[in-house]
Amino acid sequence: MGGFFGAVSKRDCVLDVFFGVDYHSHLGTRYGGMVIHSPEKGFQREIHNITNTPFRTKFEDEMSKMSGHMGIGCISDDDPQPLLVRSHLGLFAITTVGIIKNAEALIERYFEETKTQFMAMSSGKVNSTELVAALINTKPTLVEGIRYAQDMIQGSATIMVLTDRGITVARDKFGRLPVLIGRSSDGHCVSFESFVYHKLGYDDFYELGPQEIVEVTAERVRTLSPAAQKMRLCAFLWTYYGYPNSNYQGVNVEVMRYRNGRIMARNEKAAGVMPEVDFVAGVPDSGLPHGIGYANESGVDFARPFIKYTPTWSRSFMPTNQKVRNQVAKMKQIPVPELIKDKRLLLIDDSIVRGTQLRETVDFLYASGAKEVHMRSACPPIMYSCKYLNFSRGNSDMELIARRVIQELEGDEGQKHLDEYADATTERGKRLLKCICDKLGFDSLGFQSLDGVLEAIGLNPECLCTYCWNGRE
Repeated sequence: MGGFFGAVSKRDCVLDVFFGVDYHSHLGTRYGGMVIHSPEKGFQREIHNITNTPFRTKFEDEMSKMSGHMGIGCISDDDPQPLLVRSHLGLFAITTVGIIKNAEALIERYFEETKTQFMAMSSGKVNSTELVAALINTKPTLVEGIRYAQDMIQGSATIMVLTDRGITVARDKFGRLPVLIGRSSDGHCVSFESFVYHKLGYDDFYELGPQEIVEVTAERVRTLSPAAQKMRLCAFLWTYYGYPNSNYQGVNVEVMRYRNGRIMARNEKAAGVMPEVDFVAGVPDSGLPHGIGYANESGVDFARPFIKYTPTWSRSFMPTNQKVRNQVAKMKQIPVPELIKDKRLLLIDDSIVRGTQLRETVDFLYASGAKEVHMRSACPPIMYSCKYLNFSRGNSDMELIARRVIQELEGDEGQKHLDEYADATTERGKRLLKCICDKLGFDSLGFQSLDGVLEAIGLNPECLCTYCWNGRE
């Protein structure tokens, strides 16, 4: 997906930007970048590929060369950034997070109106952040340009711009991602994750509303364009992407996950479908708190029958080769035989997207001597590839295991009844559960309901994006 961090201070802020960006590494794996500004040195920029190397190892040497009281940085799963741009608006650095679904149409329109060009990558693709900058530069002011870009983009764009005056940041049009501002005695920072700036000595100060644009300097935070009323914050942040220590709209991620697990167990007990097991476990890492909540509510001991080994490979999808990725995923799962052999296990995973690695996990547990393996997903079946962020993005919805199984069961007719298939109480929902269960080798399978997820989050459902589950925008 990606994330960013920026700081404007009365003191040198290079360390703040370095650690602030590094603490967003759970959101992306491809590129990392930093831009620092000082009156003496101007804009100082570095971008590195971090596919197989952590952000901090690529930028530790850069810190000694950079200095300044303002800076921004990013972790990106798509294109190299931040970019430096010179236009009639001046010289500025820009970084973005989101998806531009209509990029080709916007590029063609830009060609027709301006008769200029873009720098293309080797694939011919245009850097998404460069496209956003180009749209911004068609307007006479930065604020007008940002609003125009967000209105034109199908998808989402959260934008941060560094000028020689400070940081201008805009939350995406419907607030699908959070943008938070921290304050210290020396200045302000901008972040996706609240825990990041807490560790750096900043306190909670402000959370942008959807589409809101603010200017951040060391002395103040000033709204340049007001927030819109309609918000659709990604509900999947709490289930998977968000870091446990972070809060969005006042709701802590870890607390939500405990609550979510409790709700799953409560509902299964009420429905009489909770299996008899020896241990409840969470699939590391984000499945663990959901599992703890389930265990606490069910009264069954929580255990860790296998541990994820991360010192060498922190993210299983870092290698570019699929065969290597699969092998790394296997190598990371280290069993605790005393907690597996002849035991009945119930595992909670944050989600079931394509099912490939989960099948390997189940095979690994049976090979390690498990008597039974029951699986629970902490969210509903994922029916739609996300068109607003990078999560579950693919070439086709048919890459999603739920959609593939529905096609196998009913063909095109089944695609007309996705709501029924997502509801485990219906006949179609029961068939979906059984088929996925058989394919992946579980002894039983259950999905958290959408109502259960929304209850666990505790915010007004009208403020949350649930598109990947129910297709509603």
